[in-house]
Amino acid sequence: MLGRSVRPAMTEALMTRTNLDDGILTALVYRFYARARADAVLGPIFEARIADWAPHLDRMVAFWSSVALMTGRYHGAPMPAHVGLPIEWEHFERWLDLFRETAVETCPAEGAAHVIACAERIARSLNMAVENARPRTVPSLHDPRRP
Repeated sequence: MLGRSVRPAMTEALMTRTNLDDGILTALVYRFYARARADAVLGPIFEARIADWAPHLDRMVAFWSSVALMTGRYHGAPMPAHVGLPIEWEHFERWLDLFRETAVETCPAEGAAHVIACAERIARSLNMAVENARPRTVPSLHDPRRP
């Protein structure tokens, strides 16, 4: 049938395979960000940029719903939000450590493995975007000894 979205069927299949749902993803997001905010490495980065946490958490629940269950609820652009942040790969590693711990504690085993795999791909992509956006010094081809 033309015009019929396959998204609901894909979401249902993912929910069945991973045992994830919006309630679990909401708990994951809230627990993870509570840890991230309290973390000595990540906390200051978040606190310097996010004044109102409720909309951010809602946006992150929609993000993870879209990523993990393909619901299509998130309509933002994560790359521009991360480019320019004072972060290195070590920050992403810490983010992943906290995320993995929280996912294992919060999600069923299949769901934890699924969101952790997604988080690892996201961290690599965001790190590449952050690195590629940094200004680079290109050596000059002009020799000052030559006119």
